[in-house]
Amino acid sequence: MTSRRIDRILKSRPTVEGAGVHLKRAFGYSQVPLFDPFLMLDDFHTANPAEYLPGFPWHPHRGIETITYVLEGLVEHGDSMGNSGVIGAGDLQWMTAGSGIIHQEMPQTSPTGTMWGFQFWANLPADRKMMEPRYRDVKASEIPEVVLESGARVKVVSGTVNGVQGPVRDIVIEPEMLDVSVPAGTIFRHSVKEGHTAIAYVLDGGGWFDERRDPFAYEMAGAGWMDLDRPCLCGPETVVLYERTGSGIMVEAGESPVRFLFLAGRPLREPVAWYGPIVMNTQEELRLAFEEYEKGTFIKQR
Repeated sequence: MTSRRIDRILKSRPTVEGAGVHLKRAFGYSQVPLFDPFLMLDDFHTANPAEYLPGFPWHPHRGIETITYVLEGLVEHGDSMGNSGVIGAGDLQWMTAGSGIIHQEMPQTSPTGTMWGFQFWANLPADRKMMEPRYRDVKASEIPEVVLESGARVKVVSGTVNGVQGPVRDIVIEPEMLDVSVPAGTIFRHSVKEGHTAIAYVLDGGGWFDERRDPFAYEMAGAGWMDLDRPCLCGPETVVLYERTGSGIMVEAGESPVRFLFLAGRPLREPVAWYGPIVMNTQEELRLAFEEYEKGTFIKQR
């Protein structure tokens, strides 16, 4: 396996979204098309109910998939197709907005006192932007965990590890989504399809995400004006974007274990017209979407 090298590293940045939810944005609008086909990754992690209970009241989506993964806490949800429920610790919601859906995601008071979860957006290609919406709740018990010889533990949401396939399948961009925990001092290797975008987002601990030990070998963004520390080891709230050449990734944990989310997918290489919760290919398509929302004709399937 030819290990990929890091292209760049970014630090997540505080922001407020929805009706007042405090979160960290790992990447988003300003990074298009670096992360193609992924558009955005948000990390919401707080023990202050005032920072998560406002939630994300009813709002529309078109042209994308939204994926919500909860590590701690509870999120109540509902949508215009009649789906509703609650996702809790270890659960996942994978929603394809397609031609249009209106939904809400409302965090509830966390049983542990902490709310921690992630939402990322995946783009849809032009010929699937107006596909029929679809929705799936994936419970923690449905997500297989693979234990490798190195001791690494991998929860496989989408994709395949050691012949074990995740429950989310038949997705347009051929995504992989893994929750990976690597013991201290050990190495995790994983193959990636040639040309696919590959991303790691560090949740806990620290590790080296390629074979180099030179922090100036790649671009590092997101530092403050007096942040003079440029470590090679990547810690929490760090997003690693890999180069697109190479057949796999290599991650070595430091003196403590490292846990990270791994995302990979087929880049679309198409124009992106994005405003708010709607992502299309042209400004005219955006105009039409907002006109339909105002007229009440936005929803095509119920």
